[in-house]
Amino acid sequence: MDIVVAAFDVDGTLTVRDCVVPFMRRVAGTARFATICLRRLPTILRLMKNRDRDAVKALFVRQVFEGLPVEQVGEIGVEFAARVSEGWLRSDVAERMRWHQRQGHVVVFVSASLNPYLEPLGDLCEVDAVLCTTLEERDGVHTGNLVGANCRAAEKVSRLHSWMTGAGIDSGSLKYAYGDSAGDRELLAAADVSFNVRSAELDGVPA
Repeated sequence: MDIVVAAFDVDGTLTVRDCVVPFMRRVAGTARFATICLRRLPTILRLMKNRDRDAVKALFVRQVFEGLPVEQVGEIGVEFAARVSEGWLRSDVAERMRWHQRQGHVVVFVSASLNPYLEPLGDLCEVDAVLCTTLEERDGVHTGNLVGANCRAAEKVSRLHSWMTGAGIDSGSLKYAYGDSAGDRELLAAADVSFNVRSAELDGVPA
């Protein structure tokens, strides 16, 4: 039987909203997160003007997570994933994901979301792999750095192909991809059949 891979972005595709900012606010606390935003506002505005989304995320990751125990953040991540699973999933895309699973397809999350909550969400959704932006750990503490690049744009395709190679799956097995933003463009282009769900609900099952 030929292997079929279906890749899903998460924030705005599988979910009805962004999850990264709410998770960081949950970890930092509302007051501390607001303070970070105000103190770093000139830098944030400059980076946003230059459309440097990766640098903005790196800045917030350092400010929010540096020095926090991995176990503490992990516990918050599990709770947050349950919240997402119970109330933030987009019904049409979640049903399409389950359809792929019923067909025996390999379902993979490929997302710029953060691993402390996306990996537990992947477990709850019973997907085969979670490829995402990963926080660096050292001696049980978050360093404030990322492991590798932010998992968006071309990095999504690179991560997915690397995982498929490691799993013994041919890159040509990427048959379906789902996304909603410019950061998903390369992933959508890499699949045989792609769905940009930003402005339209999924209807029925794919051909």
